[in-house]
Amino acid sequence: MHSNTATSFIPLRPRDPHESHRAASPLELFFDLVFVVAVSFSSQQLHHLAAEGHIGSGVLGYLMVFFAIWWAWMNFTWFASAFDTDDWLYRVLTIVQMAGVLMLAAGAADAMQYQDFTLVTIGYVIMRLALVVQWLRAAAGDPTLRQTAARYAAGITIVQILWVARLFLPEQIGFIAFFVLAAAEIAVPIWAEARRRTPWHPEHIAERYSLFTLILLGESILASANAVVEAVDEGHHVPDLLTVSAAGLVIAAGMWWIYFSREQHDQLTDLPSALTFGYSHYVIFAAAGAFSAGVELVIDSAAGHAETSSVVATGLLAAPVAIFILGIWMLSLRRRMRPAANGALVAGAVVVLVGMLLPPLAAVVVAAVGVAVAVAAVQVPMPAHRP
Repeated sequence: MHSNTATSFIPLRPRDPHESHRAASPLELFFDLVFVVAVSFSSQQLHHLAAEGHIGSGVLGYLMVFFAIWWAWMNFTWFASAFDTDDWLYRVLTIVQMAGVLMLAAGAADAMQYQDFTLVTIGYVIMRLALVVQWLRAAAGDPTLRQTAARYAAGITIVQILWVARLFLPEQIGFIAFFVLAAAEIAVPIWAEARRRTPWHPEHIAERYSLFTLILLGESILASANAVVEAVDEGHHVPDLLTVSAAGLVIAAGMWWIYFSREQHDQLTDLPSALTFGYSHYVIFAAAGAFSAGVELVIDSAAGHAETSSVVATGLLAAPVAIFILGIWMLSLRRRMRPAANGALVAGAVVVLVGMLLPPLAAVVVAAVGVAVAVAAVQVPMPAHRP
């Protein structure tokens, strides 16, 4: 933290991408807190919709809302890695973005239940336009990156105008427009960075993604704790609920073990690798967030409170876990593991998916076994390179 700049206004110039001991700042950690709320609200809505038998609309709504959460977080993270000056204006604009996140979170229920994205869009646009001001500051503060920063500011602004215009479209056209605009958002960094790359810090980026992974896994830990609370409160299905809680903890711990089994920063070497790393995490993060909804749904099923089938309950738990494992494997593990270990890890993911065919209680146990197999696979060391 740069305490000497917190009360002053300084030009927004890039930081050294080779800075030693670069870690997340207190402001970044504070910023992440609002995403705990946003992720929790979206995963809770997924749980409720699935429990009521609306699994298709629930998953689709969750993926759409989660895109807004993920994209806003990711854009702030990469910008902060390159330009965090921690002066008073930078802090104020970050807090404005936090207000937008909370507004987005408040609109998650309407978006997922009724396809009313008004509040989500307003909150999202607030976040994005606050970042536009930061990009304009960067354009004014550093001549060498002026064109890149100006491209970001222009691209983001145009897309935000289109997001607002989308609210006035007929429902079916607006649905299609969502994915068109999401693609436009994703294209902005590719276009902006084409001429000159912003100086993000690889170790800092990897740490920020690790911290967000912990936030998402924390939601599943909370879901596992809810099983114990429900067992104590109701006094029924106690063995089943305690089994779900224990297995849920094992699965969450296994997902953590797999994600953190290798360093991630060495993958961030150039623009293509950065885009691959950043964009691939949408799948990984969304899967981790959906897993907590799956645990809650299995709890409901075990307690006899869910209106949906056992296949849906087990599927919402097993599929996200398998996707998370395979996502990490594809992104960072497969090139750094022995062939036999690669095969064992994929086999573990398959075992997790097999749980979808089983009753909820058996499924959660099988999923825990599958994750344990994957964890064992990542512990196999690579052979030493001979000179």
